[in-house]
Amino acid sequence: MASKTTTALIQARQWGRIEVFPSAVGAIAAHAALGCYGITGMAARGLRDGVAELLHRGNVDRGVEVVDMEGGLAIDVFVIVQYGIRISEVAHNLQQAVKFEVERSVNVPVARVNVNVQGVREERR
Repeated sequence: MASKTTTALIQARQWGRIEVFPSAVGAIAAHAALGCYGITGMAARGLRDGVAELLHRGNVDRGVEVVDMEGGLAIDVFVIVQYGIRISEVAHNLQQAVKFEVERSVNVPVARVNVNVQGVREERR
């Protein structure tokens, strides 16, 4: 059963506990996504009048949704990709990068990473 994570992921340790909030996981996933080739930026969840809202660097975690599942985390990433790049390749690389960074940083298994391409943008020079 999946539920949207609004509370911290808690891990009990010998000397205490570790709490990681979903916004922190979202920030880790967003920064991993922004480092991927072909990603122009993060997009807000949902479209306004059919147009994706490009997020500024300070609030990129708004482009990520974290859901706690039995097998680990399910992460939805909302992105805008660069025009002319093969979307399937970018999405595959993005899935791997987000999974790796979140598992490395938080030590919580990631069950799946869903990539939602909200738009395509031509790079300006």
